Amino acid sequence: MKTITINHQELPALGIGTWEMGDDDNALDAEIASIRAGLDAGLKVIDTAEMYGNGRSEKLVGQAIKPYQRSNIFLISKVLPQNASAKRMRQSLTASLQRLQTDYLDLYLYHWRGSVSLQETVATLQDLQKEGKIRAWGVSNFDIGDMQELWQLSAGKNVAANEDLYNLETRGIEYSLLPWQNQHQIPLIAYSPLGRGPKMGSTMMQNPAVLQVAQQHHASAYQILLAWVINQPHVLAIPKSSSAQHLLDNAQALNIELTSADLKILEKAYPKPTQKEPLAIY
Repeated sequence: MKTITINHQELPALGIGTWEMGDDDNALDAEIASIRAGLDAGLKVIDTAEMYGNGRSEKLVGQAIKPYQRSNIFLISKVLPQNASAKRMRQSLTASLQRLQTDYLDLYLYHWRGSVSLQETVATLQDLQKEGKIRAWGVSNFDIGDMQELWQLSAGKNVAANEDLYNLETRGIEYSLLPWQNQHQIPLIAYSPLGRGPKMGSTMMQNPAVLQVAQQHHASAYQILLAWVINQPHVLAIPKSSSAQHLLDNAQALNIELTSADLKILEKAYPKPTQKEPLAIY
């Protein structure tokens, strides 16, 4: 099984994303069952944010993890830019912890850059870590320039991860950001590792190259796409699934070993970038 290390903790390289979960009351039971199925299957990382459904996703996660030992779960949430100040972040974190029904986060991410100075945000994150309310902190939607700026701060090298959009058809970060993070041993958390689906214009699930590799591994296109993302070094993928069966199917990607021939087939269909591209954000 592929693993990744974040803040000295070895974790399965596949986690549970919760974007757009918790919004539909009729789907809550199925969504809770999905999260629990993932945990029962050995997954540990759950990724959420105060922004997701204005806290409804965090509430859903809080309900889902109730029966489980907290130390067996690696819980990630995120603070909005407007709450990333010394004045507001502690209040924001307290609200997130209440919704999640826990007294600490394993990883707290600055969701994206706003008007608060990076130095103030990092200093506040450091304070919260010292207080034990978060075990580690990181960033999200940061590009190469943002990461280099962060690295120059006195506490910037304490960043535990960066979460960005990354999948087979959205490979822009491979040009400079991903190599830089690998050089500095900063893990990447890949959101939307399956793209945004056919309705949003994604072609990956029907691509002949993806289907060819899937057939060779007796796997689904989804499993191959996830296996490709976590085949990259130091990358954790956090697909969302509102169905327990889909989540269990996704988890099988942890055991798929793509060959060099597989990678060449996929590379030909979706080449890596040859120049810097704007950071992709959903």
